[in-house]
Amino acid sequence: MAPLPPGIRFIVSFSRDQWYRAFIFILTFLLYASFHLSRKPISIVKGELHSYCTASYEGEVGFHSQSPKAGDTPAQQLPDNGTDCGWAPFDQDNFQQLLGALDYSFLCAYAVGMYLSGIIGERLPIRYYLTFGMVASGAFTALFGVGYFYNIHSFGFYVVTQIVNGLVQTTGWPSVVTCLGNWFGKGRRGLIMGVWNSHTSVGNILGSLIAGYWVSTCWGLSFVVPGAIVAAMGIVCFLFLIEHPKDVACSSSPAMHPKSYENGTHRVRLQKQALTEERNKPLDPEMQCLLLSDGKRSGHQNHVVILPADGGGGGIAAISFVGALKIPGVIEFSLCLLFAKLVSYTFLFWLPLYITNVDHLDVKKAGELSTLFDVGGIFGGILAGVISDRLEKRASTCGLMLLLAAPTLYVFSAISTMGLEATIAMLLLSGALVSGPYALITTAVSADLGTHKSLKGNSHALATVTAIIDGTGSVGAALGPLLAGLLSPSGWSNVFYMLVFADACALVFLLRLIHKELSCPGSATGNQALFKEH
Repeated sequence: MAPLPPGIRFIVSFSRDQWYRAFIFILTFLLYASFHLSRKPISIVKGELHSYCTASYEGEVGFHSQSPKAGDTPAQQLPDNGTDCGWAPFDQDNFQQLLGALDYSFLCAYAVGMYLSGIIGERLPIRYYLTFGMVASGAFTALFGVGYFYNIHSFGFYVVTQIVNGLVQTTGWPSVVTCLGNWFGKGRRGLIMGVWNSHTSVGNILGSLIAGYWVSTCWGLSFVVPGAIVAAMGIVCFLFLIEHPKDVACSSSPAMHPKSYENGTHRVRLQKQALTEERNKPLDPEMQCLLLSDGKRSGHQNHVVILPADGGGGGIAAISFVGALKIPGVIEFSLCLLFAKLVSYTFLFWLPLYITNVDHLDVKKAGELSTLFDVGGIFGGILAGVISDRLEKRASTCGLMLLLAAPTLYVFSAISTMGLEATIAMLLLSGALVSGPYALITTAVSADLGTHKSLKGNSHALATVTAIIDGTGSVGAALGPLLAGLLSPSGWSNVFYMLVFADACALVFLLRLIHKELSCPGSATGNQALFKEH
């Protein structure tokens, strides 16, 4: 018998369940990357919405994207011989406030809608809910760009478009996190979701490049093309997304699946054995520290959330909003994310404009350079996941990165004016430290809290918990760009002082959980606790 080709051996070396999980991992990665791809164009196009022409002494007209002033110089200051070439109504002296209002409109609607999205989403089929959100988001993203082709200059038109787009985009995050949580168990969750959460940075990078390609020639396409991509991915979602492993007769946890070639009977026996071992296994140290009131397993656990079933059908009811708030750790991580996301989204919406002012680059080059922040974010999210898995301490990992991020942001504001090389280095480092805690809380921590043992197997809680945490974070995401728009006219250094203060506040809200993790008697003793494997 001839040996199997290497490619076929590779294919059959993985089980059916593993192939399905890989497919869901990649599909949900691409789905949410397309959401972020559609959010990035507004930050790239800002420099084009408010640009000006400078008349030279010879009577010629030269085009510039933004004011050449940098550092502490008011960002909107124009030269005396400047003739406005911007897009009305963003051609006024208060353009920073108007652009900040666009960001605030989207993010405020997103924050409000997120609290409702999780509650609605867990009562509807994820595939239908997510498909609707993606198609609608694509339509309203493209509608913003339609304003260019139809010469629309109404500020209200752009604000309303941003508000509706923010609302429909709330369908995305609870849906994809719930789906991924259904397919992947707790083991190595930090690493898996750290890699998966790089979709945020990948989407931002692609959005910057796509929007930057047309920004100087036809900025309407900077919105129409990403909108078409999101809508197309919505169709892909409808055709291929599998909400739960049981829908295709797969096991619920990767840990139950052996890697060898076993027959059906042997597989069932191993799964039963794994279930028995899981049931008899003591709580891992992280769960003891964060999710139990005294760090011990107790026969009388007053923190358990018990909900009545719907309709007497024997099912488990979807958790209420108040019930989700009672889960230990939800409030602390939510408030931490509020300030962490404030920092992250300020960079997301204002970084290209800052680079334009500081490094005197045109809009397209500034957009391309800003992608380095997201490149650093990819490594930061993966690093946070690996460290938290290794140490079994989610809060401590977030706290360490937040502690390092605060002085890094201050240094960024000080040395980014020294040249392009310094800006590149600080973009990579700041991206890693800012995005690490944000990525860990919105993925692994949300999944941990939404599926922990105090819920007694109620998987319906995951969407609500995810929506509460990310919804609270989105309040900060709305405030950050708005505050940046208000503070930047008085100098960019004031924006960075605000970011450093927000980073410190995020750390403060985690101190109780960090103390509980480090003092937990169940982890191990001394330095061994820091390196205990799952």
